[in-house]
Amino acid sequence: MAERNGDERGRKTKVGEAKSEEREKVEGSANMPAVVEVATSYERDRDPSIPPMPAAGPWRSYKEVVSQLAQRIVDAQRPIRVLQSIRWDNTIEEQFFRARARELPKVDASYYESVDLAFDPKAKVAEFEEIARDVDRDLGESDAIGQIMLSTALEYRDVVKMLEARGTPLFYGYSRALYGSPKDKFPDGKTTLRELGHLLYEILTNVEVPVPPSEGERRFTAEQCTEELNTRFSGYFLDDTVRVEVDDTILADAAAGSDYVKVRSGAKFSSRDIDILEVHEGWVHVATSLNGQGQTVAKWLSKGPPRTTAVQEGLAALLEIFTFRTYPRRARRLTDRVIAVDKAEDGASFLDVFEWFRTEGYEEQECFDNTRRIYRGGVVDGGAPFTKDATYCKGIVLNYAFIRSAIQHNNVALIPYLFVGKVAHEDVPILARRVVDGVIKPPRYVPQMFRDISGLAIWMAYSAFFSRLGSQEIADYYARLFARAS
Repeated sequence: MAERNGDERGRKTKVGEAKSEEREKVEGSANMPAVVEVATSYERDRDPSIPPMPAAGPWRSYKEVVSQLAQRIVDAQRPIRVLQSIRWDNTIEEQFFRARARELPKVDASYYESVDLAFDPKAKVAEFEEIARDVDRDLGESDAIGQIMLSTALEYRDVVKMLEARGTPLFYGYSRALYGSPKDKFPDGKTTLRELGHLLYEILTNVEVPVPPSEGERRFTAEQCTEELNTRFSGYFLDDTVRVEVDDTILADAAAGSDYVKVRSGAKFSSRDIDILEVHEGWVHVATSLNGQGQTVAKWLSKGPPRTTAVQEGLAALLEIFTFRTYPRRARRLTDRVIAVDKAEDGASFLDVFEWFRTEGYEEQECFDNTRRIYRGGVVDGGAPFTKDATYCKGIVLNYAFIRSAIQHNNVALIPYLFVGKVAHEDVPILARRVVDGVIKPPRYVPQMFRDISGLAIWMAYSAFFSRLGSQEIADYYARLFARAS
């Protein structure tokens, strides 16, 4: 009995010890996950997962998209220099006068092959086409700003194709498509630029208003002209530095750039000439360049594709008229260019047009300079000119019509936006609407008469009435009055 009790106590002791060991195992096993969990959390803090970036990149605002596309257009057009690419070497002029103006200039497609474009035409065409596709993809065909940029990119592409065809009839084909022709009709659908040229020719040929010697005598050197214009521009362009400098490489008496004006070395100027350069080159060409450069989104406005040429050149010439600085002889030069382009289109050769300028009373040098403007890049045998010179008169008429219509239809606020950069008329209402959301910045430099439109409004109001009068009947009435006095 005692033995049995002892055995039972022994078994209980062993069972207790076993249970104690079991509890320790259980407690130990219960603690293990906590250790593992701490280690796992620690490892996760050290090596966090990184999600992949979206394939489309970060979100971009509408203005960012436009700005980036616009910058690509500006960068792509940078090496293109139209006038430099079709410029004639000085030896061409020397040979022409050595032959006593009886032989065609030695300029053809092979001549232009020696004039480097400074870019690969095929690569440049592909670049602009890629930009056009990206504009269409990113903005869509219903976006008005996008359509302006699309037109701009495709025009630059065609400019490259035009330059690639220098010295051939195809050059003229692209020139006519880009800059227009004297045969083009005005928005009335009836009147052609050629008809305007012939009308003004008849009027201006019989108008000779002598310029006072104090204003008309060309007594100022290029250096004196430069000094005077620098003084005037420093007072007009208050927030920017515009430099005027003498240059011995340009063909015209003066030429404007992005923030400068070049004056031809050796040229002589009258006080009237300097007044005209101030408004034409400064208030329009340089001012619109600077206003365009001031755009942080619409950056393409700082550059001028052909679609903007009529507005640019016409606005510059119109401002000469509005400020009463131009004169009949200068106006005739613009008209005669239209007629010269028209004659060249109809088959007149370089010699024919040169001779025509002679019959109109131009000096020999001016005859050559005027004729060269028409045939540079084209075909000197005739039928394929460079048509840009027809845009000046066209632009005067279209700008005048735009301003008058804006006043008539209570859209006066649009008029200053002719100066917002290099624009076509169809761009202006679109650009003016985008000032509110910051796509467009208002123009900084605008001539006073376009800031305070009061005087122009009265002018245009009477102009609208004059256009309703029977012009021929009125002219006949006063013709009879004049006849009675003679």
